Amino acid sequence: MVNGKDGVTKLSVGIAKAILRDRVVRRKVLGWLLLVALGMIVVGLWLIDGWLGGGIWRFLLWWGACVGLTGFVMLFALYDALAVVREERGGNGEGG
Repeated sequence: MVNGKDGVTKLSVGIAKAILRDRVVRRKVLGWLLLVALGMIVVGLWLIDGWLGGGIWRFLLWWGACVGLTGFVMLFALYDALAVVREERGGNGEGG
């Protein structure tokens, strides 16, 4: 059972390691993050464009979140590509 702050930290680190080490899980998470980012862009462009135009802070926060998530997805995709190259070379991070 996970108890307290240390338990939550250990659980979070374990989940992160599982995502980063398993190619199939990594690709599923990457795909879902991409869908969320695209969904946010679509919602901002067509569904709530009037609401976003009603205030500069709404606009900046929404599109800032879109930029941040999109940047994270791009970095995660780069990590995935580098991990695949490392896996295909048969290395475990010690060089080739």
